[in-house]
Amino acid sequence: MGAFLTVTALLVLLYGLHRLALWAEDRGWIYYKRRKATTSALGSAFLEVQSLLEPEKQQLAEVQKAERVEEDDQGEPPEVGTD
Repeated sequence: MGAFLTVTALLVLLYGLHRLALWAEDRGWIYYKRRKATTSALGSAFLEVQSLLEPEKQQLAEVQKAERVEEDDQGEPPEVGTD
């Protein structure tokens, strides 16, 4: 009987952690099940860490940031329907 209660408690705990992770993902705090991190975001994060360890990578990180800003600025306005 003790093993059954232990397994049941463990399953309830795991389900609670699962629901907590889904809630945290909905708030945007973590990537868990529904959304995946983009590879560009992961690559940028790694490049930032690498630039701390290898100063010559700092220039590459700055260039990539500038390119993203330029892409955001060049976005086309939404099309307006003509009657």
